Amino acid sequence: MNWHIDWAGVLSGQPLRWIISGFLTTVWVTLAGMMLATVLTLLLTGLRLAGGRAGRGVVAVWVSLLRNTPLLVQLLFWYFAAWSFLPQALRDFINDDHTWSILPGNVWWLTPEFLSAAWGLGLFTSAFLLEEIRSGLQAVPKGQTEAALAQGFSAWRLFRWILLPQGLVNAWQPMVGQYLNLMKLSSLATGIGFAELTYQVRQIESYNAHALEAFAVGTALYLLLGIIMGALFTWFGPRNAKRPRAAAAPPAVEAQHDS
Repeated sequence: MNWHIDWAGVLSGQPLRWIISGFLTTVWVTLAGMMLATVLTLLLTGLRLAGGRAGRGVVAVWVSLLRNTPLLVQLLFWYFAAWSFLPQALRDFINDDHTWSILPGNVWWLTPEFLSAAWGLGLFTSAFLLEEIRSGLQAVPKGQTEAALAQGFSAWRLFRWILLPQGLVNAWQPMVGQYLNLMKLSSLATGIGFAELTYQVRQIESYNAHALEAFAVGTALYLLLGIIMGALFTWFGPRNAKRPRAAAAPPAVEAQHDS
């Protein structure tokens, strides 16, 4: 078989605009999903630690339900099933054109597809982040907890100054892996008609049959985005696993002991 590579069929004209649009849409839905997953993880971690048996039960059900069902099925549920249960007025509002909802790169975020994709990705990823955080907290030596309680730390101060900083250090690399998985799994949102990178690559294939070139460019862009995200997480994340700065006692406690 004689393969003829024609990059101009992908990197020029309408196909190039589709590629750029899909890439930027992937970036924005990844950021939205990451923010939602982070907020949910913090809230549910607090519920697990301070909610007693009931709180731990709720979190356990959350993790089990989301981790043991396929993400594509969840996205289809949010888009086709849960969407229909929203009030009609809210659905009409979301379906209307709102110029203030346009993100840089002409990406509309107030659409059923974007909201369903970001919501589904955020919920799914939060279940995995919760388990990574739990493992990180369990890896903190028990002696540090006992020493902090002996010095009069409250439960909140113990969590804020002792457990959380070291737990994040312990769990950081697995958490980065989950955020990168969120980016890659955004490709499944093509199943609900969300025009992210994979959707646009397949559209180019149907448009001019340049499947090899289109998927090669799409793969390269996913790889580039993953490398950039990994570098940023490494640069801004915890760097010293042995002596995390946030694990030190708060200034008020230090001053109290000095006096």
